[in-house]
Amino acid sequence: TNEANILPEIYVSMKQVGMDRFKVIVEDNGPGVVEAKVPYAFGKFLYGSKFHRLRQSRGVQGLGIHGAILYSQLTTGKPVKITSSIGKDISIFELMIDVARNEPHVISVKKEKNPNKWHGVKIEMEIEGRYTEKSPSVLEYLKQTAIANPYANIIFDGPNGKIEFKRAIEQIPAQPKEIKPHPYGVELGILRRMLKDTKSKNMLSFLTTEFCRVGRNSAEQIYKLAKIELKKKPQEITPEESERLHKAMQMVKLMAPPTNCLSPLTEKLIEEGLKKEIEAEYVVAVTRPPTVYRGYPFQVECGLAYGGKIPENETAKILRFANKVPLLYHQGDCAITEAVAEVDWRRYGLQQSSGSLPVGPLAILVHFASVWVPFTSEGKQAIANYPEIVKEIKLALQDAGRELASYIRQKRKARERLLRKQIFERYIPEVARAVSKLTNKDYKTILKKLEDMIKKKVDLIVEEEKEAQEEKTEEKVKKVKQITLKEVGKVEGSEKKA
Repeated sequence: TNEANILPEIYVSMKQVGMDRFKVIVEDNGPGVVEAKVPYAFGKFLYGSKFHRLRQSRGVQGLGIHGAILYSQLTTGKPVKITSSIGKDISIFELMIDVARNEPHVISVKKEKNPNKWHGVKIEMEIEGRYTEKSPSVLEYLKQTAIANPYANIIFDGPNGKIEFKRAIEQIPAQPKEIKPHPYGVELGILRRMLKDTKSKNMLSFLTTEFCRVGRNSAEQIYKLAKIELKKKPQEITPEESERLHKAMQMVKLMAPPTNCLSPLTEKLIEEGLKKEIEAEYVVAVTRPPTVYRGYPFQVECGLAYGGKIPENETAKILRFANKVPLLYHQGDCAITEAVAEVDWRRYGLQQSSGSLPVGPLAILVHFASVWVPFTSEGKQAIANYPEIVKEIKLALQDAGRELASYIRQKRKARERLLRKQIFERYIPEVARAVSKLTNKDYKTILKKLEDMIKKKVDLIVEEEKEAQEEKTEEKVKKVKQITLKEVGKVEGSEKKA
């Protein structure tokens, strides 16, 4: 839906049809899949893989839906039903996956008229499993999806009733640009596949057209180091030569890849998502400038939700996302969790034991956006703790932490002011009576003057604190601008050096 610039409408149904057996229906309002491609899009593993496509996206290998279909047919022996339309006729398939041949086995296909011009995909399957609403769960996954995608409307019709995660904003994030692979990030196996599939007539053309940031001079340096002729055809490269080429590509200095292939959530969407699904009294979000690691651009964002109905004496809840997809499992193995634990949250007004997660009414959201997410395993549930990644996450959390600390201080001062005011108000009548006796003046007049004086003093203190806070905010904005300029300078500098 995002790529087609359509505000998402997602419907998920999960109903029990037997002992530990459920019927699952998932429907979207996306552009749909053309009839000829439906069997392969849903019945063939790695169909249409995006290995050569460097752009931030939710999926890369085409394994998710195929894994679900395969699990369904292995546990129930039943085919899945797929309904699709691009706005014309509706195509309805029943199919299974031929595991031995990795080919779709179409059982039936039929067409229906589409008077309402519906477009999208609907998948129906039966699976075996147990349903729970304790985290991690289907419900928690959808809730976190709604937080990271506040422009989506999600309806979940589960065993315990219907829940709707309503759209909070009518704005779809800008779509990322597609870039070519960078030599620093390409793996040997992918390089060999590119050599085989390329339409380039010679090796010079191969490097300069199939990769970004490689000009003629850089290509000549690479081939000189690899001891490969420029006029040689890519398909004629031997395994030994491809290995030398791969090593040479890492040795030559190149400009860093462009970062317009990323699509961050943005601070506005993070704040809207947290406000929508977490009943907090204060929300702050930070989006860091893009940076590069191993030839892959990446960007870190975070959001903090504090107070409200969040439990006070529990460990802070961590919401982890990679390319807008929730990560529910293996929290302890994730770079995000490591970065959260390494931040000194006591500086920001929270309780924390050394090297552990903070305690308090806090939810911490971290989003890692990249064309290549370094997951720790094929399950894609935790991000590898590379130092560069952990550092960026910590910087984002510290930026947000300073904003949170400012709010907590203001809240504490407001509480202290109220307490002082209440103490003064408690003793004002006694003071007024004593002054009235000493001066023989009217008690009510004195009481009114004392109350006005207290109010003026409190208002003056509030005004002074407000002005001081505004000055701090202005200073902070100046510093952020300076930091941003420095970051840009660093990136440009690294590109020039490269």
